[in-house]
Amino acid sequence: MDESSIRENRKDEHVQLALTAEKAARSDFDDLTFIHRSLPETNLDEIDVTAKVGNLQLDSPLYINAMTGGSVNTGAINAQLAEAAAKTGIAIAVGSQHSGLRKASLADTYKVVRKKNPAGIVFSNVGADVSTDFALRAIDMLEADALQIHLNVPQEVVLPEGERQFSGMLGKIETLLTKTSIPVIVKETGFGMSFETLSQLQRIGVRYVDVSGRGGTNFITIENERRAEKDFRYLNGWGQSTPVSLLEAQPFLQDMTILASGGIRNPLDAAKSLALGAAAAGVAGSFLKILHTKGTDGLIKEINRWKTHLKMIFLMQGTRSIQDMQRNPIMVTGSLREWCELRGIYPEKLARRKKI
Repeated sequence: MDESSIRENRKDEHVQLALTAEKAARSDFDDLTFIHRSLPETNLDEIDVTAKVGNLQLDSPLYINAMTGGSVNTGAINAQLAEAAAKTGIAIAVGSQHSGLRKASLADTYKVVRKKNPAGIVFSNVGADVSTDFALRAIDMLEADALQIHLNVPQEVVLPEGERQFSGMLGKIETLLTKTSIPVIVKETGFGMSFETLSQLQRIGVRYVDVSGRGGTNFITIENERRAEKDFRYLNGWGQSTPVSLLEAQPFLQDMTILASGGIRNPLDAAKSLALGAAAAGVAGSFLKILHTKGTDGLIKEINRWKTHLKMIFLMQGTRSIQDMQRNPIMVTGSLREWCELRGIYPEKLARRKKI
């Protein structure tokens, strides 16, 4: 089997393994608690949940995060996801475009997203190890509004045919920043980010980051299932969760736009992410499973439900905007608080925020 066929088969395997993955019993989001407001003094029609990512205006802080593309089957999934994004008005990111850039016959499995969603906000997606020319071609392929640069070292390490050379990625990202005017979003792939990583990215001028924490689709688990000996099972808990990553990101909120994804199970998790400083919240696995079981119409209904419920949570918090939500107090308890104490993060500041 040639390299192209291996890559196509891998894309299909990823989707099937993601659909059958078991959800964790608990989440670090459970260690975050809003303080109930008995007198919110807010009306539903006063709430504005529009979000900004650079010069991009998002009608909703929810977006369909990078999932797939690169095979006939995954191209069909991208078409359905794009239709749902178009009909609900939320942004959408495609999965890694490497297959479509290397094999012309697979380009349409990504281009279909723009075809089905001509006026929507679309993020293209490539790895951090690619050349500037490769990244710019990915943008052109989709007439993209932003570019995701994904970081996936743990996945590559476990992937039987994966990369093993990771030096020079920061330099490539830094060069790319000077070659395009659209937002360049550096994105993890389900392993979260730390203060140290964010510091590295800030030093080279990165302004947009998706922390993409542990808790959703686990690519160590997925790639390990593709290994004959399944010998990396002990790494299944690797990485930082999305709440941990957002707490690690607190010192960077003034200078960087932080996006949250990874294990966001419901609109409450999305609201908690916004309260911790995220500009928007991305969902992948949860939406993929709805699409698989209920089709495009079912996913459209689910996304609209999330949008409505998110506004209801804002209403209960007496919050009229995302900026307001980021001033609301939120409690950090349990193992999440223990992480903060050991890392020198002070969650008391979040609990004592005053919004009257």
